[in-house]
Amino acid sequence: MKGFDCENNQINLMSEFVRKTLNIECSSLSGANVAEGVAREQFSETTIGYSPDDFEAAQLFQSLFDTPWFRVNAVPDVAGVEICGAIKNIVALAAGFVDGLGYGSNTKAAILRIGIYEMRKFAHMFYKGTIEETFWDSAGIADLLTTCYGGRNRKCAEAFIKTGKSWAALEKEMLGGQKLQGTSTCRDIHAFLQAQGKRDEFPLLTTTYEIADCGKDPHQIVKIFQSGVPRAITKTRTPLSML
Repeated sequence: MKGFDCENNQINLMSEFVRKTLNIECSSLSGANVAEGVAREQFSETTIGYSPDDFEAAQLFQSLFDTPWFRVNAVPDVAGVEICGAIKNIVALAAGFVDGLGYGSNTKAAILRIGIYEMRKFAHMFYKGTIEETFWDSAGIADLLTTCYGGRNRKCAEAFIKTGKSWAALEKEMLGGQKLQGTSTCRDIHAFLQAQGKRDEFPLLTTTYEIADCGKDPHQIVKIFQSGVPRAITKTRTPLSML
């Protein structure tokens, strides 16, 4: 499962739903592992997010899934892994809009950078305990890249711009029975951010929703970040540990 369980403009992680419903601990798995490549035993990686007080589960699941061609890393961050797996599909819509509009690799790279920035910001703002390592593991940056260059959300978003067809029509024509995750997650995240009064703090997520669902000019996916005012310069930097 990818996405959120949403009710009354509140989002709940799927692991939380499982934990509450079955009264058991629940880990999560996500990463840059498109099924076809894994089935062909092409080298892939994935990330398991486990509860910090349940290290035995991490060891168990890693031993079950890890193979020479499917390498499994585990991080003590269930929420971070799930958030990456859900929000990267929204960023993939934005990447598809960029492709559909004919922008080049510079623009797409910028949108992806902003996307992972907002993904990290969302996780740290609303889920205490998420860790930096998650966003640089397979569930984070790697899965974002895979989805934004080859995933179904990116492909349909590009077609959405080029053809003007509805999401339902594109889903039926292009996915062979599969479903888009990005559009529904986009609506859920927007409703949640609006309820929290935080829409303006996530311009990429908000604008992607407005283009996908509200008919906003798709060129705004880029124009909202263009300004004649120089960006603030950070005087000090904290080095990231990229494991």
